[in-house]
Amino acid sequence: MSLITEKQVVLDLRATDRTDATRTLGETLVAEGRVTDLEGFLDDVRKREEQMATGLPGGIGIPHCRSTHVTEPSLVFGRSREGIDWGSEDGPATLIFLIAAPEGGGEDHLKILAMLARKLMRAEFKESLRNAVTPAEVVQIVRSEVEQ
Repeated sequence: MSLITEKQVVLDLRATDRTDATRTLGETLVAEGRVTDLEGFLDDVRKREEQMATGLPGGIGIPHCRSTHVTEPSLVFGRSREGIDWGSEDGPATLIFLIAAPEGGGEDHLKILAMLARKLMRAEFKESLRNAVTPAEVVQIVRSEVEQ
């Protein structure tokens, strides 16, 4: 199964902080049957964020965790017009990628994170996500660039 589906894309993320944003993105995983317990999953994401903020330069947030509440490796994309403070020194994140991996899926988790981080260094990749008009476009971009 694919890491991301159109239902795991939120093009107009209206959350005002990381907690709300993570909840909104996590709800897509519950709806898709990829997370069995939203509160337990959000607690695992929060614990990971407490270790070190997951904001990257260039307006990127990559909250991630391994959790017993995740049924399969998954990725959710959210885009925020106003930006959300994700702990990066250069300002708020407008492109947010929530990575969810099953508890025993450490290798999958790290592979997804590494591939995504490499692609996010490319301006064209970020611009294509900023300019995408539909969830289908985002899915196509992510699948062609990250799911290799």
